[in-house]
Amino acid sequence: MSSFSHATSLEFEYDSDAIAKIVERSVAQEIGEIAGDRSSTTLSRTGDTVTVEVEAADLVALRAGINTWIRLVEVAEKIHDLGSGY
Repeated sequence: MSSFSHATSLEFEYDSDAIAKIVERSVAQEIGEIAGDRSSTTLSRTGDTVTVEVEAADLVALRAGINTWIRLVEVAEKIHDLGSGY
């Protein structure tokens, strides 16, 4: 059982499994690298959907975790779009 009392799940759906895989691999490098003992994050992908699970000890840490992971995913998406000529 987790010691964190707050949690959320962020799901990002893409046009293809390939794009989801690129985004997943891009942000997976950050798992465990972001310092802090007030939150924890897991990442998974099923087909064309990337899921980020954020758990936190308090709402401030949860909000910070959500904002961080949304930004990381957005950057991965933008880089993919630039590289693919969208």
